Amino acid sequence: MKTELEHINPEKGSSISLMVNPDLSDFFFWHFHPEYELVFIEGADGNRHVGNHISRFKGSDLVLIGSYIPHLNFDYGIKTPYEKIVVHIQPEFLKTAFTTTPELFPIHELMMLSRHGIAFGEETKTRIGERLKKLNGLNRFEQFLDLLDILHILAEADDKIILHPEPVKNQFNTKDKDRLDKIHAFIDEHYQRKIDIDEVADLSHLSKPAFCRYFKKMTRLTFTQFVNHYRIDKSKKLLLSGKNVTETCYSSGFESLSYFNRTFKKITGMNPISFRSRYQT
Repeated sequence: MKTELEHINPEKGSSISLMVNPDLSDFFFWHFHPEYELVFIEGADGNRHVGNHISRFKGSDLVLIGSYIPHLNFDYGIKTPYEKIVVHIQPEFLKTAFTTTPELFPIHELMMLSRHGIAFGEETKTRIGERLKKLNGLNRFEQFLDLLDILHILAEADDKIILHPEPVKNQFNTKDKDRLDKIHAFIDEHYQRKIDIDEVADLSHLSKPAFCRYFKKMTRLTFTQFVNHYRIDKSKKLLLSGKNVTETCYSSGFESLSYFNRTFKKITGMNPISFRSRYQT
C-alpha cells in the first residue's frame, strides 16, 4: 500500500491548521504527517483505518491520531452527505510548557497516548463535535484557547478507545525528519519561483540522483510532483480568498496558465473555476 507523507501548511503565526469539510470521499488517501490530527466526522457510516487498526464507525467518529501514524481519510467511499472537521496540531505544540505548567500535564499525557491512536465514545463525540464545528468562526487566539479546553476534556474523558496496545512506531529516524523539515521549509520560502532540484539536493547534502531516489522513497512522489501539490494547496487558498485564476496561477509559483489548469485538475479533479464556485458556495 502506497503511503504518502502529507505536508500541512499552517497559517503563519498559528500552531493549528483547520480543514472544514475537505471532500476526499473519492480518494483513497493513505498518508501520515508529523502533526497531531484530531478528526470529527458526522452524518455517515465509514471505515476507521489508523495504523494497523481497522474498524467501522456508525453515524459519527472522533479520533486523535499521533505524529507519523499512517491513516486513511475517514470519508473514503462515503456517498451520502456528511460533515467533517480536521484539526492539525503542530508537533512542537506546547512542548516546553508541558514540562513547566502542571495544569497542562493531562493534555501532555493525552498527546503521549495519541501515539496509540485514540477514538472516543458517544458522549464525548456529541460534546466535542459541536465545539469543533464552531472553531472556524473564531480568531486564532480564541481557537487556541478553545482547543486547549477541548484537549483537556478529551484527556479527562472516560470513554477513550485505544486503537493499538503499543505505540505505533515512527518510520522516520531523526536524521530523516530533520532533512525533510529543511526541505519543506525551503519549499515554503521559495515555492513562488522556479526551484531547481540541484538547489535542494545541495541543501540535503546529496547528489541529484541520490536526492531524487531519497525523496521518492520518503514521500512516494517525485520532487516535481510534491512541489506541484504544495503549489496547488496554496492556490486553493488564493482562489477562495478572491483572487482570479491568472493571479492565483502566478502567485502560487506556476509559470504557465495552461500548465496550472492541467495540474490543478489532475490533483483536485476539477478546474480552478469549478473549485472556487463549489467551495465558496
